[in-house]
Amino acid sequence: MSRTFVGMPDFPTAAAGATHDPQLRHNLREATHTIRDKRDSAVGELDDWAQLRAAGKAIKDRTLRHLDGYLEQLESAVTAAGGTVHWAADAEEANAIVTRLVRDTGEREVVKVKSMATQEIELNNALDQAGITAYETDLAELIVQLGDDLPSHILVPAIHRNRAEIREIFLRTMADWGVPAPENLSDQPAALAEAARVHLRRRFLDTKVAISGANFAVADTGTLVVLESEGNGRMCLTLPETLISVVGIEKIVPSWSDLEVFLQLLPRSSTGERMNPYTSTWTGPTDGDGPRNFHLVLLDNGRTNALADEVGRQALRCIRCSACLNICPVYERTGGHAYGSVYPGPIGAILNPQLHGTSDPVDASLPYASSLCGACYEVCPVAIDIPEVLVHLRERVVSEPGHAAEKATMGAAGWVLNDGRRLGLAQRAIGAARSMVPRHIPGPPSAWTDTRDLPDIPEKSFRQWWRKREKAQEDETTGARQPREDGAEGRQRSDRRGGERS
Repeated sequence: MSRTFVGMPDFPTAAAGATHDPQLRHNLREATHTIRDKRDSAVGELDDWAQLRAAGKAIKDRTLRHLDGYLEQLESAVTAAGGTVHWAADAEEANAIVTRLVRDTGEREVVKVKSMATQEIELNNALDQAGITAYETDLAELIVQLGDDLPSHILVPAIHRNRAEIREIFLRTMADWGVPAPENLSDQPAALAEAARVHLRRRFLDTKVAISGANFAVADTGTLVVLESEGNGRMCLTLPETLISVVGIEKIVPSWSDLEVFLQLLPRSSTGERMNPYTSTWTGPTDGDGPRNFHLVLLDNGRTNALADEVGRQALRCIRCSACLNICPVYERTGGHAYGSVYPGPIGAILNPQLHGTSDPVDASLPYASSLCGACYEVCPVAIDIPEVLVHLRERVVSEPGHAAEKATMGAAGWVLNDGRRLGLAQRAIGAARSMVPRHIPGPPSAWTDTRDLPDIPEKSFRQWWRKREKAQEDETTGARQPREDGAEGRQRSDRRGGERS
């Protein structure tokens, strides 16, 4: 049984604990800054990065506008290639489909290549309850599974662990899951990677069912694509007899020419590489050269709800590169567990409330897990305006039952701001009382003022300042013209006196 995010506290509560963990903050800072620097260097090599980014955004938007047609095209292409397509409206249905497919093979063990969709639906737990053991093969996922932990990053799920902690996990638990770690295991990266390679090799050779996700699904050919860095994906996708791929419906791209754009955007944004070390593609089963049975489970699980939101649907453009996590000052200090979901960071803060709704306290708290600095938008390779969606979701949260204080405050603000006379009176009153405004406010507002300096209240409002400026300029103009008129009159008087003398 894998750990679950169910029962996690809301973001403020979870973040408070994380920010008091100096080891966690050190690990996160080291890792995110390293990846961030590599990403900046890789992106800086391309003169047409802005054009690529715009192209990626346009392809995703066009695909989402016609998603129903592309899904039907994908189903037809996969079926024509010999695969079987299953449709899952939610997590429960997807788990039931995958469990049945595994049971039909007669096997009780499966290997997995990194799939956030299966983590989203908590497939490992569902399989475990059915007596089926799922073995994670991605190195970071393996660390999380062996450590009975939860993922905290989209690209590097074990980013919160350092090398010494990973060594201890391998020595303590690897034997319970198969080949044990060597007794003299050091915490050097090469030694840890070798221990994982030996541990996983036997699993790859013995297991006959694999479960994967996909980075992209090409609609016109029915081809699925996985990008990874370790080769475990290629082992999972080629050695087992049966392959089951669980894919969110938003992963579609119309054609291979569209895929070309994302094969440039994703590696540079995620790992700071020009291209991924392993790019695996498969189109149906291939007897004698890969799995003999292929099933594609297309997962909705709230995605059509997000698609119906004109502002929020841009979250479905996400290609899971994690660039927004690595640049986010909030994520850097709290880590991924505080978000209470497999999708952490800025993208998780807008994706989870749309997939799950905002009735749950955890999801309702996520739109506030941001300083709205906009750095996430600047690095997003498909130009998701995350701050815009965050504000949009905050509006949705406060429009639901409760939140009396926010509604009363916004109502009063609207009453004042919608009338120029009221606004002027309010500005003059605040300006007159500026010296009496406390720097820190007691009660609930203290959550804001205790961690921030209130801005100084100006003596005059902008309108007052503008009127004074206009008056001063008018007086200056009037005053400047008067001497010229006097001078002209003086010359006229002089001319007249001269004329009289003559």
